[in-house]
Amino acid sequence: MKCPFCSFADSKVVDSRPDKGGSTIRRRRECESCGKRFTTHERVEDILPLVEKKDGRREPFDRLKLIAGIQKACEKRPVSAEAIEHMVDRLETRLQESSEKEVPSTTIGEWVMNELHDLDQVAYVRFASVYRSFKDINEFMSELQDLLKK
Repeated sequence: MKCPFCSFADSKVVDSRPDKGGSTIRRRRECESCGKRFTTHERVEDILPLVEKKDGRREPFDRLKLIAGIQKACEKRPVSAEAIEHMVDRLETRLQESSEKEVPSTTIGEWVMNELHDLDQVAYVRFASVYRSFKDINEFMSELQDLLKK
């Protein structure tokens, strides 16, 4: 591991322990040249499918982009950051278990809407209004009426 202080190529691990959630390993390292210590975090590289966008483009799954979209829908709502993290964790697990090489963005959007429907109905409507790109108020009202029926 390259030292962030002197850029020397070798360092030794002084301490190693699992992080809070257990999904990463926290390592304290010491540079073999300058002797300064620094911390690294190691985690398993997820193998996630590409996301096929509506316009046909394909891009790697971006967890942070998904979190940002969900946070926007949940803005000023009683939804904790932890609840959003757990939701995205479940969605990532679902993507990994699908073993598909490509997943349409519409599928991911539907999964998010199902999760939001159970979590916070206002956030669900906000997300649906952007995701489904309602053309007029009648389409939006139709979605609201379906929500009320459920």
